[in-house]
Amino acid sequence: MIIICSKRKSKEKIQKEYPGCIIADCTSKAKDPLIRLSPFYPHGNIPVPYTNGLITANSVESIWQGLKVFQNSDIDIELFKHQELKGLKRTTKRYGKILGHKRGPDGRSDMLLSYSEARKQIYIPTYRWMLEHYAMDIINRLRSVNKEKTIVLLDYNTNCDVKNLQKPLSHAYLVKAYVEGLYPYEDVLEEKVEHHFYEGRKSLHWTTKTTSYREVNIDSSKSQQLEIPFDLQ
Repeated sequence: MIIICSKRKSKEKIQKEYPGCIIADCTSKAKDPLIRLSPFYPHGNIPVPYTNGLITANSVESIWQGLKVFQNSDIDIELFKHQELKGLKRTTKRYGKILGHKRGPDGRSDMLLSYSEARKQIYIPTYRWMLEHYAMDIINRLRSVNKEKTIVLLDYNTNCDVKNLQKPLSHAYLVKAYVEGLYPYEDVLEEKVEHHFYEGRKSLHWTTKTTSYREVNIDSSKSQQLEIPFDLQ
C-alpha cells in the first residue's frame, strides 16, 4: 500500500499512524535518489508535447510553466533550458491572470487549453515520459517493496484527485498511480488470458487470467535510462 502524506507532516506522526512504514521523500528537497521523481529535477531531453520530439526541455515543471499563457505574458520557452531546481514558478502576482496553456510552443493563442485539459494533455503524459525514461529503477523498486510494506510518499501537494482543479495535483500520487496501475496510468497493467487443455478420458478446457505490468520499451538512441543505486531500506 502506498500512502501520500504532506512533506510538512512530522516523521514521528507518520510512523505512529503507519507503524513499520517506509517514508520516501520524492520532493525537490529529497536527500537521496528519490529527488529524481521531482518534476523540478533537470533530467534533460524531455520532449515538449505537440512538437514531435523536436523540442525538448530539462524538466517536467519547466514545460508546465513554460507553456503557460498569462494576461500580461505569453509562453516562456527559455524556461525549457532551465537547469536548476529553483526559479521555475511563474506567478499571477507577477504576470496577471492565467489564461491557459498552449499546445506546444507553436500553439495558437486563441486555442488555449483549459487547466483541466492542460493537466491531462501536458502534465500527466510528460510526467509519465519522465518516469519511463529516467526513473524505472525507482518504480520497480517501489513495486517490489510495496508487496511487503506500507510506503509513505512525501509531497508538498497531497491532492490525489486528477479532476480536482482547486489544488495542484500531487506528483507523488502520479508515482503511486504508475506503481499500482491506477488512473490516469491504469494502462500500465495488462490482463492476459491463458488457455489450458487436458486430453484424457474426458477432455477439459479452462482459462486463467493473470494481471502483469506492461513492458516498457525505451528507445535508447533517444534517451538514456539512469542507473540509480536505490535502496529504500
